Amino acid sequence: MTTAIPQHPGPPAAPWTGQWVTDRLGVRLTGSAALPELLGLAVRRNEKRAHLLVSQVLGKHVPQRPSVIHGVGLALGRRVAELLGPAASARAVVLGYAETATALGHSVADGLGAPYLHSTRRAVAGVAPVGGFEEEHSHATSHLLLPADPGFLAGDGPLVLVDDEFSTGTTVLNTIRALHAGHPRARYVVVALVDLRTAADRDRLAAAASELGVRVDLVAAETGGVELPPDILERARELLAAAPAAPALPDGPLAPVLRAVTTWPADLPDGGRHGFTPEHRARLEAFLPGLAAEVAGLLPGPAAGPVTGPGTDPSGVLAADGRRVLVLGFEELMYLPLRLAGALAELLGEERVSFSTTTRSPVLAVDHPGYAIRTRLAFPAHDNPGDGGSTERYAYNVAPGEDPARRFDAIVLVVDEPGDTPALHRGEQALLHQLRRVTDRVVLAVLPSYRPGASRPAPQPQPQPLPLPQPLTGPAFSSYAAEDVRWLLTDLSEVALEAPTEEREEAVQSGGAHYAESLPVEYQPSPEYQELFRQALTASARRMALAVGTVAETLLRERGAGALARPAVPGGGLVLASLARAGTPVGVLIRRWLAFAHGLDTPHYAVSIVRGRGIDPVALRYLAEQHDPAGVVFVDGWTGKGAITRELAEALAGTPFDPELAVLADPGGCVRTYGTRDDFLIPSACLNSTVSGLVSRTVLRADLIGPGDFHGAKYYRDLARADVSEAFLSAVAGHFGAVRAEAEAAAGQLAGQDRTPSWAGWAAVERISAEYGIDSVNLVKPGVGETTRVMLRRVPWRVLARRGAGADLDHIRLLAAQRGVPVEEVDDLPYSCVGLIHPRYSRGATGVDGTAVATEAN
Repeated sequence: MTTAIPQHPGPPAAPWTGQWVTDRLGVRLTGSAALPELLGLAVRRNEKRAHLLVSQVLGKHVPQRPSVIHGVGLALGRRVAELLGPAASARAVVLGYAETATALGHSVADGLGAPYLHSTRRAVAGVAPVGGFEEEHSHATSHLLLPADPGFLAGDGPLVLVDDEFSTGTTVLNTIRALHAGHPRARYVVVALVDLRTAADRDRLAAAASELGVRVDLVAAETGGVELPPDILERARELLAAAPAAPALPDGPLAPVLRAVTTWPADLPDGGRHGFTPEHRARLEAFLPGLAAEVAGLLPGPAAGPVTGPGTDPSGVLAADGRRVLVLGFEELMYLPLRLAGALAELLGEERVSFSTTTRSPVLAVDHPGYAIRTRLAFPAHDNPGDGGSTERYAYNVAPGEDPARRFDAIVLVVDEPGDTPALHRGEQALLHQLRRVTDRVVLAVLPSYRPGASRPAPQPQPQPLPLPQPLTGPAFSSYAAEDVRWLLTDLSEVALEAPTEEREEAVQSGGAHYAESLPVEYQPSPEYQELFRQALTASARRMALAVGTVAETLLRERGAGALARPAVPGGGLVLASLARAGTPVGVLIRRWLAFAHGLDTPHYAVSIVRGRGIDPVALRYLAEQHDPAGVVFVDGWTGKGAITRELAEALAGTPFDPELAVLADPGGCVRTYGTRDDFLIPSACLNSTVSGLVSRTVLRADLIGPGDFHGAKYYRDLARADVSEAFLSAVAGHFGAVRAEAEAAAGQLAGQDRTPSWAGWAAVERISAEYGIDSVNLVKPGVGETTRVMLRRVPWRVLARRGAGADLDHIRLLAAQRGVPVEEVDDLPYSCVGLIHPRYSRGATGVDGTAVATEAN
């Protein structure tokens, strides 16, 4: 019996995604004119079979809308129910084939309302197989049957066998013979998307049914055939030998990884490996909306403001620009990720969510519109399968290739616990690492792997975490008021940490010390420099206020309680975490804006991040215990080349925290949330502790900071007479009323723009490094803020100033004159200025131009 299924994904692509193979190997589809809507073609890397029929509706190799994938299986299942009738349907059991048809079989079982089991290639300790069979043409041939109930297949009702295609019928015959020997029954129904058998194959199945004395019915979406030239294996070998190497993945910053933390329902299987009943299905249906909402909360924020209406996400997680999300399943784990994708599509919009799965099948990738497998990610197996198969796995059509329209903005990777191993995370070839190169964000959801008889292992004693320290506040630590900021730091005020700048620079560049292990001697500005600071503050306070307001209003729109559908809490659902110490004055200002403009009492903490060592893990644990991590926003003053932006993303990978950084000025094009991308002077960059609550930069040294301690810092009480921290804040906040309407309008305008980071600053830094013979980009400090830091804390070599830059650089020119550092005016500079640290610094060294390297004595 052949049953046409009306749910196809639409008209075939132009050209057909099998044309490339037809032109080169002579493979042709025959029969139903609808076959090209269901199938494309690709070339296998398999000595037994040269071609691969690539389904457009299976969710394995080609990303597809989850409603299409599940809908085709449901429709097939309903047709089986019509064929069997109510009485026989009530006694039917469905068996799907691993790995490709696990979700299809499960969807057929949904449509039929029957219990479901799929074969598996993963042996499970403590679970004895009740049967197995061979798939002769496959790259991994052995199938195991591991039902939790040994009598799962023992009934006499119809057995429904589901595979993606009937090519020869050999696998079906092997299965029926193996199962019938142990549990004979009168009727079998074979279901597939396409039936491509020859007349001889059909006769062979009919003869086998007659021999066994059983009835075998067939249900397929479409029927037809495949014409193969006699020399196809030889042609395929030549084609594979001549195939070019796969292009490299895009370079640049890695996308962050967020981990979804899910409380999985007790004793609910994660799929059909050990059996899945209609009762399990009902529990899953009730659980899915909550899981989808949790995952949606970790996806990128809106790029064009929240949208409402049919098919949109009421939480505003995705926006009207049509961000695309791929839910990526894991080999046999197809059904539950597919259903998660469907639930996400209900939240975010049908056209925005696609689904596909990783696979064991080795296939040639060709980035051509007439070929079904455009791109390929190859990665080491990460589930320790122990089945003797290949140790390489694949994800197809996930990377965008040459067509940017194929790019996914976020990828939700769903694996089970055996797949969450170091091989998934570590190394440039690891799947997670490669996914981070082809999208903006990766969400990792790890599901507990159900094992019969041990659904929940006995709880093991866990080491108790060290007690958390408490935040420091003013006036005991810092000159800021206690309500302005809580410092997640250890007070090291009584420890001698300062070293002369020359010694610190030599130790850092020689590799003998890390910059965070000591402190520079606090620079005390001359009266002339102090006057420059006052003038700069007067000139730029209004501009600062506008940037503060723009960032605050953007955060409230996109990260506040309404945007993430969290209950309204003080602070609009936001928690500010400024990166100590340059980000702390900015965090205080954003907090004061939210209080001034919206009456919000927003929690604000200062946390330490250290380049090369990451963010303070004890501070993260404190924030996670006190607040919803989804509401924590990390704040800094400005971006240079983006080193801290990258450091933050790396440090927060795999945590529930959002790694997107908010800054006032983003001249490097490194972040999405900013007040401006102009490189203007933020006056707090002109000074050190005396504009930052009298707190030093942060310190991380093993002999001072234990495993349960926050990173450290000093409070310079002796500099109180020079402290201008509150004067700076008051000068900027004094303009809040005048710029409020302008800031709200600016935030609204940014919401409608594409704010994707360009990383133009990083490219400029690499160019400057090459031009000036500097081996390490860490010695190139772009932007007004970073150049100021070079002049105050490091041993500068020279300053590059954009030709025509004005008063924003007055303080730089004064510092350069005081220290004997040349200022070189250049063209084509995306920043106002760039500070260079000499790449071969040592005492008494000379620069590459023969001039003496500036020292602290200058």
